[in-house]
Amino acid sequence: MIKERLIGYIEQSITQNWEIEALSNYREKGLSYKEIAGKILKMHIFFRETGIREGDKIALAGRNSANWCIIYLATVSYGAVIVPILPDFKPDDLANLINHSDARILFADDKIYETIDQAKIPQIQAAISVDDFSLITAKDEIFKEIFASLEEKYRKAYPELKKEDIKFSDISNDKLAVISYTGGTTGFSKGVMLSHNNLAANVRYAQANMPLDPGDPLVSFLPLAHTYGCAFEFLFPFTYGCHITILSKTPSPQIIVQAFKEIRPRLILSVPLVIEKIFKKQLLPVISKPHMKILLAIPGINGILHRKINQKLTETFGGRFKEVVIGGAAFNPEAERFFKKIGFKFTVGYGMTECGPLISYASWDTTKLGASGRPVDTLEVTIDSSDPQKEIGEIILRGENVMMGYYKNEKATAEIIDENGWMHTGDLGIMDKDKNIFIKGRSKSMLLGPSGKNIFPEEIEAVYNNMDYIAESLVISEDNKLVVLIYPDLEAVKNENLSEEQLLDIFEATRKSVNERLPDFMAVSKFKINREEFAKTPKRSIRRFLYTKE
Repeated sequence: MIKERLIGYIEQSITQNWEIEALSNYREKGLSYKEIAGKILKMHIFFRETGIREGDKIALAGRNSANWCIIYLATVSYGAVIVPILPDFKPDDLANLINHSDARILFADDKIYETIDQAKIPQIQAAISVDDFSLITAKDEIFKEIFASLEEKYRKAYPELKKEDIKFSDISNDKLAVISYTGGTTGFSKGVMLSHNNLAANVRYAQANMPLDPGDPLVSFLPLAHTYGCAFEFLFPFTYGCHITILSKTPSPQIIVQAFKEIRPRLILSVPLVIEKIFKKQLLPVISKPHMKILLAIPGINGILHRKINQKLTETFGGRFKEVVIGGAAFNPEAERFFKKIGFKFTVGYGMTECGPLISYASWDTTKLGASGRPVDTLEVTIDSSDPQKEIGEIILRGENVMMGYYKNEKATAEIIDENGWMHTGDLGIMDKDKNIFIKGRSKSMLLGPSGKNIFPEEIEAVYNNMDYIAESLVISEDNKLVVLIYPDLEAVKNENLSEEQLLDIFEATRKSVNERLPDFMAVSKFKINREEFAKTPKRSIRRFLYTKE
């Protein structure tokens, strides 16, 4: 256990940044740390009056918003357990997760709550709107009475809110803080139990190592219900006295870029999908032109061009950031090489929900090409192989970030955490002498080729994803042969007015071209068109298990 407490971090930030703006929805008036403290304390009164105890579960199903953050802070600082649920789940799945978590109270967006059959969540005693904190429904009249008198009770308790009033729960670090449900790419949802210690360890590391200073502006657009967005776009900057602007609706790349230009954030957290779209749509068409290829090959000239491209790309992200941190999924190698070449300030991290999420990180100016950082100081990380520097093996780890287990699923917990406390990530990689981690793929996505060689489909997909008219690809095995599923770039197909026959010819030519670039044992035998976008996890990884045949 570390000595730092998550609640301590929250209390300290509120009192030190009392009048500073803390949270705001995009293009809306923000709330100061003092105002947020008042809303937290008011919610504590509601919890206390309605008999919510330490360890009781509070479900939260809503889109990103300042109110979402306040509910999260109020719950964990009270000592209850927050259960953030992605709003993208179907109504029946939402109900199942709410029931599985044993939640007593549900906070939900009005539109989301309307889709849920109340009869399917019988244990919920009250539902409260995330939109405006109004009471949607309550089973007992006492809940309604308490809610109706809440403002009066708050004013009586805190006639004039002072910094001295900011003393929340004394809950210890070993207690459960969050149950985070994740579908993952290899199976169905499990409830990851994260302790106060897990979250505090992530915050402590971020404060000490990530390039953000108190007061810096930050744009939050990743799903807050997922640990990556929650830890580094919300908890870390909030505990550091930053101003977080939240893109409340599911943002398009255009909205994200516009917000960057207006707010000019000092640190940017992203997933590969967003960065790769910018690379493929804006940069690749330019640098692939014959004359540009020639210029980029000329010493001296290429340096000037690299600086100009870097400047333009930097302006796209607001022009003031200290670093772009990319995580959540594998980054396209071609894009990574080019960004490195032009001097773009980016780095690639590695994490899992089960670690709350951070496993490894290195700053943009110390990271190695192709690496996913170095292990954080609260984890012991190794490669399960006879020669971790050369022989690919499973990445295993133990330490302060590792979850308490899966909620009500001892079997799944035992499958991932062994008797010695090592957590088996399911990811394969190597680690060099300087502790840089190089991820090669997932053990469950690894395919065995006809020759007996291990094939990592992500390596093949990275090539396909940079080809014309391909939005995404997925490599699977059928009858002991490799098949690539292609989701077309519908916008590009439409702009070129391509017929179905033309598209098929292009993809067949692409298949042959890619095969020429890869070793024979990685050759793809045929392609299939996937008419809909691949189903994704919150980290924007493809749910591979949905497309593989038993």
